[in-house]
Amino acid sequence: MSARPRPKVPRPKVIVTRRLPQPVETRMAELFDVELNLDDSPMSAAALADAAGRCDVLVPTVTDEIDAAVLAAGAAGGRLKLLANFGVGVDHIDLSAARAHRIATTNTPGVLTDDTADMVMALILSVPRRLGEGEKLVRSGEWLGWSPTGMLGHRITGKRLGIIGMGRIGRAVATRARAFGLTVHYHNRHRLPAEVESELEATWWQNLDAMLARVDFITLNCPHTPETHHLIDARRFALMQRHAYLINAARGEIVDENALCEALAAGRIAGAGLDVFEREPAVDPRLLELPGVVLLPHMGSATFEGRQAMGEKVIANIRVWADGHRPPDLVLEEWV
Repeated sequence: MSARPRPKVPRPKVIVTRRLPQPVETRMAELFDVELNLDDSPMSAAALADAAGRCDVLVPTVTDEIDAAVLAAGAAGGRLKLLANFGVGVDHIDLSAARAHRIATTNTPGVLTDDTADMVMALILSVPRRLGEGEKLVRSGEWLGWSPTGMLGHRITGKRLGIIGMGRIGRAVATRARAFGLTVHYHNRHRLPAEVESELEATWWQNLDAMLARVDFITLNCPHTPETHHLIDARRFALMQRHAYLINAARGEIVDENALCEALAAGRIAGAGLDVFEREPAVDPRLLELPGVVLLPHMGSATFEGRQAMGEKVIANIRVWADGHRPPDLVLEEWV
């Protein structure tokens, strides 16, 4: 849709909820009336509501719960018109409330594709080869040296990978997986064009349950939505092969973490590689004790280059909005 003419907002008041890369913060200070969070402490709900009530643009991150109360405070303040999210996922933002209050929402798509796909591939490699266990063994001082039967794992070449969500990241994972000799299968709301399937040598499964029963690795690369909440639950763990591995570098809430712990403990699946958790930063203590599990602190996008690019997208979205035009990365369907 074409944008409605809007007045420009010279040097808008911008509040950033967490520390961003220094070059990004410096550029923001040059362009906007910016308020930074220099100690990087997560803001409470009350602090977020206060910030929303006195700025033109709020720059939240995945750790901030931008709910209806926060957005109502922004609307009551009469200034908040843009949520320039520092991140791709927006499941922490109440988009319905943002739409109701006519607060535009942007994100930072595309810049984290390779970083996240690299992390997914790292987990695919590390879990069956027991790299986490091996590293802990060396650090413990209990390693007695090489043995013909020591630290045996499984190769990935020749195995089947099932990708749930074949967007930018899913396709990047598929490209990497083929280079390691994995056969690519995928489940997506919509089937990819034939030429893309051919390029990726990917097999589409319309029925997710059918795919889960046939692959050796499952990687989650879909967003967290009401439809994907606990997409992988106890019923679906029961469908998987006992030698299968689950990889999740998307959102923790896509997996029923209690069901995952039970499946791992019972040997219903062989292992898991997790970069995200259902109740971050809390991690179910059972995961800390179970073998065959690699745990990472939500670092899939944690590269200097990626975070810098995210900041540049945030700045671009704010500048275009402040000039009275449609931001390039608008999340809401309509222009507000």
